[in-house]
Amino acid sequence: MMITRKSMSRRTVLRGVGVSLALPLLDSMIPALTAVVKTAANPLRRLGVVYVPNGMAMEQWTPHVEGAQFELPPILQPLAPFRDQLLVLSGLHGHWDATHAGGSTSFLTGAAGQTGEIDIRIDEGMSMDQIVAKEFGRHTQLSSLELALDSRGNAGQCSGGYSCVYTNTISWSSSTTPLPGESNPRAVFERLFGDTASTDARQRGAAIKKGRSLLDSVVEKVAGLQRQVGPADRTKIDEYLESIRDVERRFQKAEEQSTKELPVMDQPAGTPTTLGEHARLMFDMQLLAYQADLTRVSTLMVGREQTGRAYGEIGVPEAHHPISHHGYDPQKIATMAKINVYHTQLFAEYLAKLRATSDGDGSLLDHMVLMYGSGISDSHSHKHDNLPILLVGGGAGSLAGGRHLKYADGTPAANLLVTVMDKLGVPADRIGDATGGLPLDPLPGV
Repeated sequence: MMITRKSMSRRTVLRGVGVSLALPLLDSMIPALTAVVKTAANPLRRLGVVYVPNGMAMEQWTPHVEGAQFELPPILQPLAPFRDQLLVLSGLHGHWDATHAGGSTSFLTGAAGQTGEIDIRIDEGMSMDQIVAKEFGRHTQLSSLELALDSRGNAGQCSGGYSCVYTNTISWSSSTTPLPGESNPRAVFERLFGDTASTDARQRGAAIKKGRSLLDSVVEKVAGLQRQVGPADRTKIDEYLESIRDVERRFQKAEEQSTKELPVMDQPAGTPTTLGEHARLMFDMQLLAYQADLTRVSTLMVGREQTGRAYGEIGVPEAHHPISHHGYDPQKIATMAKINVYHTQLFAEYLAKLRATSDGDGSLLDHMVLMYGSGISDSHSHKHDNLPILLVGGGAGSLAGGRHLKYADGTPAANLLVTVMDKLGVPADRIGDATGGLPLDPLPGV
């Protein structure tokens, strides 16, 4: 790493018409050897949560062997390249046994909600991601980023007499404030890179209509910056900007297509017509947000609970929710597993990009804790025990992967939330129904 006496501010941004563009961590932002040592020893820690709806085909999710010698079952096979940073957890129990509403609501809160459409509240305060975001957000432009692949079209009751609010979100900033995810890629992009303080919104809108990239307005400043930094930093900047351009091209293409053909579902303009395209776009924007340190906390709901999305792109024309109630028919379970595998394949693609993105003395994946799973296990009977949950990432040296850990039946899943917060350096005595933390370190002889 190049060491210089003069350094660039870690918060350096390039401003243009309607754009405030943060930069990734560059070598020239580290002024001296002492700072390099500090960065290597204390890298930025990040949290990512990916929630999948409607439970799991548990027969094809759960490894048969505990410890390091487990074999990856079919649904987890796409994660094989990341086995060394993978922890599969079994035996954890969700707190709120309220069909679909209980799955999503208690996933990050360990709490229960209220029945009916009007009294929207949970019996605890913040969700785990928001507790972490409150701490990490002191250093970033956005405290957290909540994303979704389903639009928030539902109102009224969605699940067992409970409000649709509970099935639409996993994040809560208070006991009465749910944070539903944003599903429109353009809205997410402009939240990350649009300058909300700008008074020149008309000029920005005109540029978009002409097909200009939002990056065009900062191109001269980028050229000037390139002359100030070394070859390694120039390469990082080029790769970062090309990634932003690629994301922008993709949602602009989606917007063009939305005017030419009917989308598969009734979704906002600018949303890709298949879940795969949509997920890749949202994952890429999460990666950009982490890379530029715009936020260190992000959540993504692959689908809201009870989603009826069909998966024509993988040969599953049936709606997801009805398929999840398979009645233990082997053929229907196989179809459900096909959807589950597709989700982990998309997640694995994201992990590959995180691992390929340098961050200090490692990669983004090395310095992250990613929690993946569902608040329902057996999808047919809405079971909330033995939840399908895994952790991926190095946790900045705090996580040792490559194992399947099984806990005593009935162990509160909220115990995992306590442990994740501790690994991220945001310790908490409890959250929801937690009774303590979970041991994630290797067990003797396992």
